[in-house]
Amino acid sequence: MRLLVMVSGSGTGLQSVLDAVADGALDVDVVAVGTDVPGCGGVDRAARAGVPTFTVPRGGFVDRAAWNEALESAIAERDPDLVLFAGFMRIVGPDVVRRFRIINTHPALLPAFPGAHGVRDALAYGAKVTGVTVHVVDDGVDTGPILAQRAVDIRPGEDEGSLHARLKEVEHRLLLDVLTGLTASGPAAGAAGAPGAAAGADVAPADVSSP
Repeated sequence: MRLLVMVSGSGTGLQSVLDAVADGALDVDVVAVGTDVPGCGGVDRAARAGVPTFTVPRGGFVDRAAWNEALESAIAERDPDLVLFAGFMRIVGPDVVRRFRIINTHPALLPAFPGAHGVRDALAYGAKVTGVTVHVVDDGVDTGPILAQRAVDIRPGEDEGSLHARLKEVEHRLLLDVLTGLTASGPAAGAAGAPGAAAGADVAPADVSSP
């Protein structure tokens, strides 16, 4: 399976994929890593692994539609079977979503706490349990079909930084489970929510404890 990974930050999720591929634990071909943030850590990780990179920066376009068109062209040039958003912090337009099979990782048990601040929002709400989700990207914000989830207890007095670090560890393992399932069943089946895509799913979307 030809996998293209999009990142905006340090790229720890990307690194988990690259390590699994290098160890022979994951049978995918990472054909490229793209970013909207020039020089981000994820691009450095890709370069060290010998994976081609490309950048479609947030600035330099007349409007959002022009940026989306440039991103669509850049992805299409690499001809991926599947696109992974691993810490990619940009909302993409409907043309991109409809053209490619895209999955995303999110640090909460969707549909609870969508958006860019899922960890902070779970703590502010007083939830006793949060978790991680891998889902298909659709036209909404974190609203696509859920492929897999895993719950994580919130410890008393825990802050955003420590919870985020623990969630990342769980997220990386869950992501590898999902990608393994997709390589077995094929990206088309996985994006449609086939059982092979749901490897490692522990909880239902509603399993979020109130204060």
